[in-house]
Amino acid sequence: MASEETSVPTIDGERDAGELRVVLGRLVRRLRAEHRFPISQGAVLGRLDREGARTTSDLAKAERVRPQSMAQIVGELEDRGLVSRRQDPEDGRRILIELTDEGRAAIGEARRDRDDWLARAIDEELSPAEATTLFEAVALMDRLSRFESQTR
Repeated sequence: MASEETSVPTIDGERDAGELRVVLGRLVRRLRAEHRFPISQGAVLGRLDREGARTTSDLAKAERVRPQSMAQIVGELEDRGLVSRRQDPEDGRRILIELTDEGRAAIGEARRDRDDWLARAIDEELSPAEATTLFEAVALMDRLSRFESQTR
């Protein structure tokens, strides 16, 4: 009696990791095309929305840009009325950047636009079984996004 073969795909870690990176990058770029702000501004607005008020220095560190670059991004957002500056109540020497009501509304609207696009794409491009597989993979991708290599 011959053993039954399973159709488990062979995994080539480096090749498959590269393919995953390319596909995820393409999806991120496509979602960003639905965005209302330049990438750097959207990242700052999103971070302020998730984490609350931060200093320009904290934002620069978190976004991995130079403080001078972050100061320019914050200035552009302030000119558009999307963020404002206030003194830190715990340390009067520090200036905190926070979302304005307009900024909060704008980031919420931008997220809804991207969510709507993605929901439409899933509905129109994937079968119900494929959509289920995709949603099951979300938890795995989230775990990968939190991985911190010990060799860095």
